[in-house]
Amino acid sequence: MKKILLSLIALPTLTIALVGCSHPRPAYYPPPPEQSEVAHHGFHDGVDAARRDIARGMRPDVDRHPRFRNPPVPYGPAAQEYRESFRRGYRSAYHEARED
Repeated sequence: MKKILLSLIALPTLTIALVGCSHPRPAYYPPPPEQSEVAHHGFHDGVDAARRDIARGMRPDVDRHPRFRNPPVPYGPAAQEYRESFRRGYRSAYHEARED
Protein backbone atom coordinates (compact mmCIF):
# COMPACT_ATOMS: atom_id res chain seq x y z
CA MET A 1 0.00 0.00 0.00
CA LYS A 2 2.83 2.36 0.87
CA LYS A 3 4.57 1.56 -2.42
CA ILE A 4 1.44 2.36 -4.41
CA LEU A 5 0.88 5.60 -2.52
CA LEU A 6 4.54 6.55 -2.90
CA SER A 7 4.47 5.85 -6.65
CA LEU A 8 1.26 7.90 -7.03
CA ILE A 9 2.98 10.86 -5.41
CA ALA A 10 6.39 10.37 -7.01
CA LEU A 11 5.20 10.05 -10.61
CA PRO A 12 3.50 13.47 -10.88
CA THR A 13 6.29 15.12 -8.91
CA LEU A 14 8.94 13.62 -11.16
CA THR A 15 6.98 14.60 -14.28
CA ILE A 16 6.67 18.22 -13.14
CA ALA A 17 10.34 18.34 -12.20
CA LEU A 18 11.41 17.07 -15.63
CA VAL A 19 9.02 19.21 -17.65
CA GLY A 20 9.56 22.39 -15.69
CA CYS A 21 7.25 25.30 -15.19
CA SER A 22 3.91 25.17 -16.95
CA HIS A 23 4.20 28.84 -17.93
CA PRO A 24 6.54 29.40 -20.85
CA ARG A 25 8.79 32.41 -20.89
CA PRO A 26 7.39 35.25 -22.97
CA ALA A 27 9.01 35.37 -26.38
CA TYR A 28 10.67 38.56 -27.56
CA TYR A 29 9.79 39.61 -31.07
CA PRO A 30 11.76 42.57 -32.39
CA PRO A 31 9.80 45.26 -34.20
CA PRO A 32 9.66 44.90 -37.98
CA PRO A 33 12.26 46.85 -39.88
CA GLU A 34 11.31 50.24 -41.20
CA GLN A 35 10.34 50.19 -44.86
CA SER A 36 11.24 52.91 -47.26
CA GLU A 37 8.61 54.58 -49.40
CA VAL A 38 9.94 52.70 -52.44
CA ALA A 39 9.68 49.30 -50.70
CA HIS A 40 6.17 50.06 -49.46
CA HIS A 41 5.04 51.11 -52.92
CA GLY A 42 6.63 48.05 -54.56
CA PHE A 43 5.00 45.64 -52.09
CA HIS A 44 1.53 47.04 -52.69
CA ASP A 45 2.00 47.09 -56.46
CA GLY A 46 2.99 43.42 -56.26
CA VAL A 47 -0.11 42.55 -54.23
CA ASP A 48 -2.33 44.38 -56.72
CA ALA A 49 -0.68 42.62 -59.67
CA ALA A 50 -1.14 39.21 -58.05
CA ARG A 51 -4.80 39.90 -57.28
CA ARG A 52 -5.41 40.85 -60.91
CA ASP A 53 -3.70 37.64 -62.06
CA ILE A 54 -5.77 35.56 -59.64
CA ALA A 55 -9.01 37.22 -60.79
CA ARG A 56 -8.11 36.49 -64.44
CA GLY A 57 -7.11 32.90 -63.67
CA MET A 58 -3.53 33.40 -64.83
CA ARG A 59 -0.59 31.39 -63.56
CA PRO A 60 1.73 33.23 -61.17
CA ASP A 61 4.57 34.96 -63.02
CA VAL A 62 5.99 38.14 -61.55
CA ASP A 63 8.23 38.72 -64.59
CA ARG A 64 5.22 39.36 -66.84
CA HIS A 65 4.36 42.66 -65.15
CA PRO A 66 5.68 45.88 -66.66
CA ARG A 67 6.08 47.60 -63.28
CA PHE A 68 8.36 44.76 -62.17
CA ARG A 69 10.42 44.87 -65.34
CA ASN A 70 10.59 48.70 -65.44
CA PRO A 71 10.10 50.03 -61.90
CA PRO A 72 8.69 53.57 -61.59
CA VAL A 73 11.77 54.65 -59.61
CA PRO A 74 15.27 55.78 -60.60
CA TYR A 75 17.65 53.08 -61.80
CA GLY A 76 20.01 51.65 -59.18
CA PRO A 77 19.46 50.56 -55.57
CA ALA A 78 15.94 52.01 -55.49
CA ALA A 79 14.92 49.91 -58.49
CA GLN A 80 16.34 46.77 -56.90
CA GLU A 81 14.52 47.52 -53.64
CA TYR A 82 11.27 48.10 -55.55
CA ARG A 83 11.62 44.78 -57.42
CA GLU A 84 12.36 42.80 -54.25
CA SER A 85 9.36 44.32 -52.50
CA PHE A 86 7.16 43.81 -55.56
CA ARG A 87 8.15 40.11 -55.60
CA ARG A 88 7.43 39.76 -51.84
CA GLY A 89 3.99 41.37 -52.25
CA TYR A 90 3.19 39.21 -55.27
CA ARG A 91 4.16 35.99 -53.46
CA SER A 92 2.30 37.07 -50.33
CA ALA A 93 -0.94 37.63 -52.24
CA TYR A 94 -0.69 34.27 -54.01
CA HIS A 95 0.09 32.53 -50.71
CA GLU A 96 -3.02 34.06 -49.11
CA ALA A 97 -5.15 33.04 -52.09
CA ARG A 98 -4.02 29.41 -51.83
CA GLU A 99 -4.95 29.32 -48.12
CA ASP A 100 -8.52 30.46 -48.81
